[in-house]
Amino acid sequence: MRKVRAIPRKGKEPYFSFYKMLGFYPDRIELYHEALTHRSSSIRSKSGKWVNNERLEFLGDAILDAIVADILYKKFENKKEGFLTSTRSRIVQRETLNKIAIEIGIDKIITSSTRNLAHNTNIYGDALEALIGAIYLDQGYRVAKSFVYETLIKQHINIDTVLKSEVDFKSRLIEWGQKYKVDVGFEVTDSSYDEQNNPVFESRVIVGGMDLGSGKGYSKKESHQKAAKKAIKKLRNDNELLEKLLEKVKNESAEQPTTEEGAQLDI
Repeated sequence: MRKVRAIPRKGKEPYFSFYKMLGFYPDRIELYHEALTHRSSSIRSKSGKWVNNERLEFLGDAILDAIVADILYKKFENKKEGFLTSTRSRIVQRETLNKIAIEIGIDKIITSSTRNLAHNTNIYGDALEALIGAIYLDQGYRVAKSFVYETLIKQHINIDTVLKSEVDFKSRLIEWGQKYKVDVGFEVTDSSYDEQNNPVFESRVIVGGMDLGSGKGYSKKESHQKAAKKAIKKLRNDNELLEKLLEKVKNESAEQPTTEEGAQLDI
């Protein structure tokens, strides 16, 4: 495996490349190299551990959620929790992050040995989350929030357009299942009434014979959407689960995808 190159003084590469993208000079530049290192190109640290961007992606995902929640909470003072949660989901959805990552140039500097990288765009969105995690560790919450708002949201996201859009998690999950020959089914597991006598439904989603999520809502459609959202999040974040699911389906049918990367692309 290759080693990270020596770090030049500020004003030179690679500091200047990060400055152009981030708007500030990094202090702990090794964090940013790590954020842009896909697991397929893991590097060995001085301590002997293999390093890639998965841990920073985990952190950045949580920080991004918190920052967007912070921004929306202050921007929409009179909106309820459901509106804020829905809007945040639309802003941080994978397709949006992939698109922004490419627009700010992450696709040009990420290190990956993955085949068909141009088609596996989730790698770019994952790297963007890892980059946010690196900024948080290097510069703190305030700078991370400024980067998300000033660079990502103001320059690349039209919130008015986002509010008019709707993330259809159920359709996305079903289409993914059809593409990769994985059965996807929904069933209502419970129905009741809340304190105001409004009907409440609880549903679960079965993907490839595995129970991957449940959701509650004031309609069957809403409960299906929430269950599908949980299932998609599990499949995105748990590679072992995805591999187990695909292997299970592969054993049941001769017509299956031959690459786990492909199955992660568009869910």
